[in-house]
Amino acid sequence: MTKSPNPTALDLPMVDPLPPETQKYFDICNDKLGLVPNVLKAYAFDIDKLNAFTAMYNDIMLAPSGLSKLEREMIAVAVSSENRCWYCQVAHGAAVRALSGQPELGEAMVMNYRVADLTPRQRAMLDFAVKLTRASATTEESDRQALRDAGFSDRDIFDIASVAGFFNMTNRVASAIGMQPNPDYHAEAR
Repeated sequence: MTKSPNPTALDLPMVDPLPPETQKYFDICNDKLGLVPNVLKAYAFDIDKLNAFTAMYNDIMLAPSGLSKLEREMIAVAVSSENRCWYCQVAHGAAVRALSGQPELGEAMVMNYRVADLTPRQRAMLDFAVKLTRASATTEESDRQALRDAGFSDRDIFDIASVAGFFNMTNRVASAIGMQPNPDYHAEAR
């Protein structure tokens, strides 16, 4: 495992020792991913904040949904690219590469999803997520109807909005605190 000396520009050391539940979660990350994502380390100065973050992330990104894991990661990357969030572009770009088996898709998503080879469903989903990122107050019924026309249910629309909203929040926090991506992500799934 490659370790980052400090996951953020802030001097907020992790709780030491970590509570047993948190240490177990970090150990699972190490076993499954080969690393503890720096975003988790960044929140580990306050275990309540870490638990709130991971609960929301796990619900939005991993819970049952009409959206696939890849689609949710694609939203994360499109939103993060629009916000120019270094951490999330790198980490979630790697996830798109890994889940799709297409390194070029992960690269296109980070650079400009509009040049990627996407289905009409994926393009509608990402156009909506980016509109929410740029100007959420301009969202109209026609935007939701375009998603329905692309095959999304109202529940799916809620999930698209939730993923986009979550990453708009986390992008801002990551940028504000200078969160650095784990170096391992750069070489993943290439």
